[in-house]
Amino acid sequence: MDYDIIIIGSGPGGYVAGIRAAQLGLKTAVVERAEIGGICLNWGCIPTKALLKSAQVFNYASHSAAYGVNISGNISPDLPAMVTRSRAVASQMSKGVDFLFKKNGVETIAGSGKIASAGRVEVTDSEGNKKEYTAKHIILATGAHSKQLPNLPQDGKKIIGYREAMTLSEMPDSMVVVGSGAIGSEFAFFYKSIGVDVTLVEYMPNIIPLEDEEASKNLARAFKKMKMKVMTSSSVESVDTTGEKCLVNISTKRGPVQVEADIVLSAVGIETNLEGLGLEEIGIKYEKGKIAVDEYYRTNVEGVYAIGDIVHGPALAHVASREGIVCVENIAGHKPQTIDYENIPACTYTTPEVASVGLTQQQAEEQGYKLRIGKFPFKASGKAAAGGNNDGFVKLIIDADSDLILGCSMVGDNVTEMISEIVALRKEGVKAKELISTVHPHPTMSEAVMEAAAAAYGEAIHIINL
Repeated sequence: MDYDIIIIGSGPGGYVAGIRAAQLGLKTAVVERAEIGGICLNWGCIPTKALLKSAQVFNYASHSAAYGVNISGNISPDLPAMVTRSRAVASQMSKGVDFLFKKNGVETIAGSGKIASAGRVEVTDSEGNKKEYTAKHIILATGAHSKQLPNLPQDGKKIIGYREAMTLSEMPDSMVVVGSGAIGSEFAFFYKSIGVDVTLVEYMPNIIPLEDEEASKNLARAFKKMKMKVMTSSSVESVDTTGEKCLVNISTKRGPVQVEADIVLSAVGIETNLEGLGLEEIGIKYEKGKIAVDEYYRTNVEGVYAIGDIVHGPALAHVASREGIVCVENIAGHKPQTIDYENIPACTYTTPEVASVGLTQQQAEEQGYKLRIGKFPFKASGKAAAGGNNDGFVKLIIDADSDLILGCSMVGDNVTEMISEIVALRKEGVKAKELISTVHPHPTMSEAVMEAAAAAYGEAIHIINL
């Protein structure tokens, strides 16, 4: 055998699995056809956050007088410079993973991998040369790509996906963003922040439709305050790209509407990368377009595993990473704790940010729970006031009978850094009332978590108890 483990794909599932496997003493190789770090580090999570930081800095500079800072001269966004910085950040992170591979003894095999047969991986390099490698265990971690819709055929110029949205050479005057999940909302916010006329179109009744309805409406208000056009319960039927501008035909509750834009960004979701992996040849089982696995990510074929976006569960980088660790630790005989998919945090990095875990209030009500709701608005937060943005809230959804935290929704500055507290409390089964006596530092945004718990029991200090 050439290796104990071969991993196909070096995204946040594959590279984390590779490093952990090497730490456990397993001879490991990772096959990657493009950049080390996969979509997340190179074309997703990391470079988008670099762009969003540039937008935040521009917004601070534009409103510096409100903070008592006078900046003379014309303040303007430089999209090419923002893109250059974003690409540099992505490159730095990719090189960092490559460095970790070398230090941990993980070998990298450049090319496209497929399972040739049980225990055998065929890799085709960029010149078409093929070579086979053997391994006791093969982990598929090939991720996903932007979904293509028939009525939104991406040409990379007028109708684009997330890759093109990160590398535009010049700033458009106008853009229609189709889909308001995390990807769509973040790009809509970024481009609107730097001066593009943005229309956000969402098929569902609310933007960020998987989030709590109250959080969705809060973000929608923030977008509209920026003068972004937000169209919910609407769908793009077709786009005419024959002229200089895109003519976007949209079906709404009030009838058809046509919007003119320079660019249409399709952010309607992702599709798994399963083609060309040799799965049918070896009999891998699928369920609804994804690979069927058990709690340790074993497929129905001995010695073959799958993690990340290609298996069922939230298509999130942090989920893929944990799945990779669980998978290789089980291979090494450690019997790790399996993942509780009901306790996975979700984050959207707009301004304000949105973060959540567990059930929304609507879901908890539908499931028949008797609820206590504890909510603390950042309008009552000293740290939020000092920071200049008191938009948003922390909302705890509590089972009135057991006092357990069923879920939490947060909207506001830095809430993506705060949600992990609730994840940890839920994991350990901590009662919500115990949060009231858990001393939080002052002044911080995180005080709102303690205050929200107090509000659920009529004990809030800094807001009126209703």
